[in-house]
Amino acid sequence: MFRRTSRFLLSFVMLMAAALAGVVATAGTAQADGCYTWSRTLSQGANGADVTQLQIRVAGHPGSGGVLAIDGDYGPATTAAVKRFQSAYGLGSDGVAGPATFSKLYALQDDDCTPVHFSYGELNDCNSTWAGGAVSAATAKSNALRTMWKLEALRHALGDQPVTVTSGFRSQACNDAVGGAAGSRHLYGDAADLGAGPHSLCKLAQQARSHGFNGILGPGYPGHSDHTHVDHRASRFWSASSCGI
Repeated sequence: MFRRTSRFLLSFVMLMAAALAGVVATAGTAQADGCYTWSRTLSQGANGADVTQLQIRVAGHPGSGGVLAIDGDYGPATTAAVKRFQSAYGLGSDGVAGPATFSKLYALQDDDCTPVHFSYGELNDCNSTWAGGAVSAATAKSNALRTMWKLEALRHALGDQPVTVTSGFRSQACNDAVGGAAGSRHLYGDAADLGAGPHSLCKLAQQARSHGFNGILGPGYPGHSDHTHVDHRASRFWSASSCGI
């Protein structure tokens, strides 16, 4: 009887130890998410695909005039962007992406990885395939996703009031139909035209300077009296003379 009881107690202790070990092993793991789940805390010096996913989502917080490289390397610029993201949403701004930062990102994204206030449909009223532009359909759609996360940051900075997208990706045929420029960034899927709403076109253009857009065209630039255009061209070109830009 004593041996049987001892074996039972030993088995119970081993089961409890295993359960406790499981809790310890998973305690630092980020919660599951329908789009993307980070499995480790990220900080300066880290690199990899999970850093790239983080950069896409904080690229709208590079600071005035800044553009964050989406390169998978967690350097000083990424640290600074994470700090600004954390500060914007009332988190401790230490530049380290951990559970609190990831939880906020999970709350901000839908299961298709778009930010909650924007959708692929808004960034493409040309076709459903993202084909026919200056880059592959996959690249155009990926570029549009990056644009949406920058627009989400812009929207939040403007008091979480709606930002209306009037034009996004265009195939060559769609671009020709609206008289778009031959080399329009809309053909790459990385551009968006914004219409006036709660905010004036000038306010949108002015605020966009802090959210990672190399291209900003607005009132005062030919053909842009009724919208503000933002894009990801390779080098900076800002022109909205009526808005002081």
